[in-house]
Amino acid sequence: MTSTAQDRIRRPDEHAHPPRGAAGEGWLLRPDVPVRPPRVPAGVEYHRVYAGDKRRILRGLLVIVLLFAGLIGFAQLFLLGAATIDARILGRTGFTPLQQAAGALSLAVLIPYSMLLQRLFYGVPAGSLHSVTGRFRHGVLGRTLLVFGPLLLILVSIASLMPGEAVPWTTADLVAFIVISTLLSPLAAAGEEYGLRGLMFRVVGGWTRGARSGAILGIIVTTVLFSLFHGTLDPYLLTSYLVLFSAMAIVTWRTGGLEVAVVLHAVYNATAFVLATTLHLDLGGALGSRGEAVGSVTNLVPGAGLAVITAIIWWTTRKSGPARTPSA
Repeated sequence: MTSTAQDRIRRPDEHAHPPRGAAGEGWLLRPDVPVRPPRVPAGVEYHRVYAGDKRRILRGLLVIVLLFAGLIGFAQLFLLGAATIDARILGRTGFTPLQQAAGALSLAVLIPYSMLLQRLFYGVPAGSLHSVTGRFRHGVLGRTLLVFGPLLLILVSIASLMPGEAVPWTTADLVAFIVISTLLSPLAAAGEEYGLRGLMFRVVGGWTRGARSGAILGIIVTTVLFSLFHGTLDPYLLTSYLVLFSAMAIVTWRTGGLEVAVVLHAVYNATAFVLATTLHLDLGGALGSRGEAVGSVTNLVPGAGLAVITAIIWWTTRKSGPARTPSA
């Protein structure tokens, strides 16, 4: 019997309510009732939903190419629209609140886009991309925000103490940047999670014969590719990206869904943007010149907190193992 077939076999304790590892044991996942969506195999881990008798590597590579094409294409389209409005209607140039909003929305569009690619190429319902329960677990999101959010907020604030080039902002722009950072940055972070730790993690995780090897391969590939995609080889900045994205992939695997990763990534980005705006830092210059940016040891501070959070989540799921799709 192949490991792929074993992934799909119902575990003996899955007749219990809730199934062990399906709704999850422990304080983080406990109250969420699993509902397996149609056409999703029972008893498999989040990253193994696309796995089958055939590895379908060429199909997966095509999906990854389309994902990154969407990532780049949506950004260019939204930013072009924002630049046109700024220049022709508002008479503005440079980095504006409208440009920041366009960049955030271009990433948020990856949520429905990733669901569409999943449906077209793997025939899996859109809701399964949220979690193994087939829906978005709001309770998991709330508990993650309450327990881990304050710690991450403090650590990101410490990392923001590194001096940067200040630029003058009008009061209107300052308010606009803060509102956009608060409301749209979390959506942008969620879009990245659905695209990378959702769709791509599942694609790569289905290429191996076993669940554990699929998780390892998926974590490594998604982490390295997206870290390099940020366009910097500075050791401090690159390390911070590697730690951030590997932590997001690991907690997605262990919790069987994207809710925890979305919260952590959203708090990380929103805090950084709000603080940068409050300190009048050059947001546009920082985003547009990542390849020339020079980091410092303070950039590694949030990573230490993410490592602790990841270890806690791993510990709380040590008995039940990674959450799996329920049997019914």
